Amino acid sequence: MTRFICPVCNLALTEQESKFVCENNHCFDKAKQGYVNLLMSQKSSQKRHGDDKLMVKSRRDFLGNGYYSELSKEICNVINKIKTQKCVLYDIGCGEGYYTSQIKAECGISDIYGIDISKNALQYASKVDKSIKYAVASAFQLPFAENSVDIILNIFAPCAYEEFSRVLNKDGFLVKVVPLSEHLWELKKAIYDKPYKNKPEIKNDELFSLIESVELKYQIILENKDDIYNLFTMTPYYYKTSKEDTEKLLKLESLTTTVHFAIEIYKKVGF
Repeated sequence: MTRFICPVCNLALTEQESKFVCENNHCFDKAKQGYVNLLMSQKSSQKRHGDDKLMVKSRRDFLGNGYYSELSKEICNVINKIKTQKCVLYDIGCGEGYYTSQIKAECGISDIYGIDISKNALQYASKVDKSIKYAVASAFQLPFAENSVDIILNIFAPCAYEEFSRVLNKDGFLVKVVPLSEHLWELKKAIYDKPYKNKPEIKNDELFSLIESVELKYQIILENKDDIYNLFTMTPYYYKTSKEDTEKLLKLESLTTTVHFAIEIYKKVGF
């Protein structure tokens, strides 16, 4: 048995060599990379299915060069403080698995699942660590049972508070990583005539209570055009920026920019 449940009937899914099957014989084939697609097509037909190949490759290459390693270390520190002996962790919006695999290696948690709506991202993630179970699924319809997880990790991804509350056990934690006001400020200044600072994210105080927030702020130095372009194209700015503004970025030979994050730890309200 796995912790995945069938998106059709909500019964537990059993993993076989090439597929996942429930007792009602609903069957979901594994991709050759190892992940399973549990995203119901009729539920997602009106949406673009997550990050495209360019965005995923850019993020993989950028993160692989260590620019966010300090953030990764701090996330692992937080996880190590709150984990239990037999901890279960769901990384919701896991992308290409950079942080998921780091946590597996540094925190000693063996029961880890990664969820993302992008097949492109999970094709990369599944190659990094075969022991982590990955599935294409929406954060707003998680393929997990109620009260089934100790830690939910949500890094720069949509936050489905109702679903997180449903699957998180009463003693569990939600760990969110969000960009703060000055994140990538110098990058924005290099592109836009009127750059704006990030606004605070909307919280759900009815379902979750913030118990701790760790702020992380430092500068990164990008010394070549490839890293600058990868940083730009791994963000939503790439799809919202005019050709003229993009040309400004392409002329840069190097860039020093601020990265500014908060790692927020939440508990379910009432527990």
